[in-house]
Amino acid sequence: MVSLNDYLYKGDTVLKIIRLYSEDLKKSSIETGNTVDMFHSNFLLRMEELLVHNDFLTSQSQRIRELYKYMTKEYPQLAFTFKGRIKSLIRAEEKFNAYIVETIYDYYKKNGTYPELSQIKGRIEHFRDLIAYRIVISMPKCHLKEGDDREKIELRSLYELANMIPDFLEMRGFSAEVSNFNDGISEKLDDHVRPYFRDYIYNPSPYGYQSLHITLYDNESRSYVEVQLRTKDMDDYAEIGPANHLGYEKRQQEERARRDKIPQGENIYFDEAYERGMLLQQLDLSKVDVNMFGAINNSLINDGCGLYRGRLILPFEHLSRFQNDVID
Repeated sequence: MVSLNDYLYKGDTVLKIIRLYSEDLKKSSIETGNTVDMFHSNFLLRMEELLVHNDFLTSQSQRIRELYKYMTKEYPQLAFTFKGRIKSLIRAEEKFNAYIVETIYDYYKKNGTYPELSQIKGRIEHFRDLIAYRIVISMPKCHLKEGDDREKIELRSLYELANMIPDFLEMRGFSAEVSNFNDGISEKLDDHVRPYFRDYIYNPSPYGYQSLHITLYDNESRSYVEVQLRTKDMDDYAEIGPANHLGYEKRQQEERARRDKIPQGENIYFDEAYERGMLLQQLDLSKVDVNMFGAINNSLINDGCGLYRGRLILPFEHLSRFQNDVID
C-alpha cells in the first residue's frame, strides 16, 4: 500500500508529490484490482489542476468579488473579510480516506455486510469543498449605539446575506446545490433558500463549531465551490478556539473506535483508508521536507505551498480590509 506519508521527506514540491502519488496509486490499482486506488489517483489529478491556478480560478474569484462589492454598498457599517482557499493536500487526503472509513463503517454497523463499490465511490463524489470561500463579518464597536446587542446585529446581518447569496451568485454563473441537511435549519433562512444551507449556527457541531455553509456549482469552470458565512467570534472559535483542538481529538477517538468494529483483512478499502488516515494523524510536521514548507512542531508552521494549510486563491488575500477603502 502506498500512502501520502511516503512522499513527504524527499524535498519535493507539492505538485511533484501529487504526480508521484497519483502515478503510484494508478499502478497499484492495475496490479491489485483495487479500483478505489484509481479513483483516488484521479482525485489527486483534480487537486493538481486547482493548485496550478488555471484561468478559471481568476474568473471565479472575480465573479465572487462582485458579492464583496455589493456588501460594501449595502452594509457600510459592517467590517468583513473574504478569504478564498484551495484545501491543502494533507487535509484533502485526510478527508478522502475518512469518507471511505465512514461509509464502510456505517453500512457494516447497520447491515453486518460491506457496501458495494459504487456506494463508496458515490460517497467520495460528495467531496465538494476543494475550493472554498469564507465570509467573516463583524460590527465594530464604534458603530454600535447605546443599548445595541452586537451579537444579534451580526447574526441578523449574516442570515440576511445568506438569504440573498443563492440568487445573487446564480446570476453570475453559479447554481446552489441541495444540501440534504437533516439536523434543523433556522427560521431566519427564507423558505426558498433553506434547502441549500447547512446551518451549524442553529445546530452547532458537538464541539461547538458554528457557521453557515452552502455548496455551489460553478457552471463556467464546472467545479464545486463551498461558501461559508461566520461572525468574527464564530471564526475565532473555529480557527484558534476550542472547536479546533477538541474537534481533532474527538475525530481521532472515533477513528480508533471504528477499527475495533470491523475485522482486519476483510475489506481492503477500509483497511487501506484507515491506515492512511492514521499515518497522517501521526505525522511529525517538523520532519517533513517539502519545498516551501517548514515547521518547528505541529503548531508552529510556515506553509507556503498548500501542503498543510489551504492555499489562498488570488485575488482574495488582497481583500482583507475595511470596506471603506476605495475599490474599483
